[in-house]
Amino acid sequence: MWPFNLYTIPLDDWIQSGVNWLSQNFRSFFQIVKTPFDFTLSGTEDFLLWLPPVVVLGLIFLIAWQIKGWKFAAISTLTMLFVGFLGLWAPTMTTLSLVLAALIFCAIVGIPLGILAARSDKFAGILRPLLDAMQTIPAFVYLVPVVMLFGVGLVPGLIAVIVFALPPIIRLTDLGIRQVPQDVVEAGRSFGGTNNQILFNIQIPLAMPTIMAGLNQTLMLAMSMAVVIALIGASGLGLVVWTGLGRNDVGYAAIGGIGIVAIAIILDRLSQSFSKSPTGKKQPGLLGRSINWLRSRLNKNRRN
Repeated sequence: MWPFNLYTIPLDDWIQSGVNWLSQNFRSFFQIVKTPFDFTLSGTEDFLLWLPPVVVLGLIFLIAWQIKGWKFAAISTLTMLFVGFLGLWAPTMTTLSLVLAALIFCAIVGIPLGILAARSDKFAGILRPLLDAMQTIPAFVYLVPVVMLFGVGLVPGLIAVIVFALPPIIRLTDLGIRQVPQDVVEAGRSFGGTNNQILFNIQIPLAMPTIMAGLNQTLMLAMSMAVVIALIGASGLGLVVWTGLGRNDVGYAAIGGIGIVAIAIILDRLSQSFSKSPTGKKQPGLLGRSINWLRSRLNKNRRN
């Protein structure tokens, strides 16, 4: 006889009871937590859908032109024009607003946490296991607590995207600040710089390429979740993919995937460019930037 036939742990019932208790006693709290996400997402989506497509295409061209040059601007504009002619303009704007909103919240939360982790080894030690857990849990598992606490729809989907995409920006902000040479920091202190001045004038500028790399990874993870959260009713290109698969309409699912790939490539190339100089050349590494900074300080001191 199998021992498992004698008793089954009713963990599912316990979880359901706990969720029911939370929902009944903290419903107003969860509604308050949802408010800033709902406000940001709805505002971004409504604005992008309110703008005429020609204006959005013009903005995409201008932004891409300023960041990567006219060739990439032309390719990006033609790609978005192609997506629009596929009949996917509205879901594309919804997915774009979802990713941008997730990026905003990840930057607001992740960069300060990364700075705190870089300044305190104790805080970093507490944070590291949480980040490990967040990065090892499969993407679908994130949907379970989100649905239990916040329900279904686009806003709970945004919360799941933020939790899934948050670790890289924290880790790379921490890494970037720790990689700033200590002799540069000590030079700043010798000139009388306060902790905040050293952080904002030395450490963050020197760590910016690494921080932007973290933001790029966060962006890509957010894009990868755009399809997964369609399972909980989030609209956008992910819903196009799932609807096509559900109807066994491979063509409809494929164009949804094409739209996601198009947005992902454009955003990836643009975000990667922030670690490069406007001329397209990579900025010098930390050592080179440190030497340049020290040289400018010495020249300024010599002039004074």
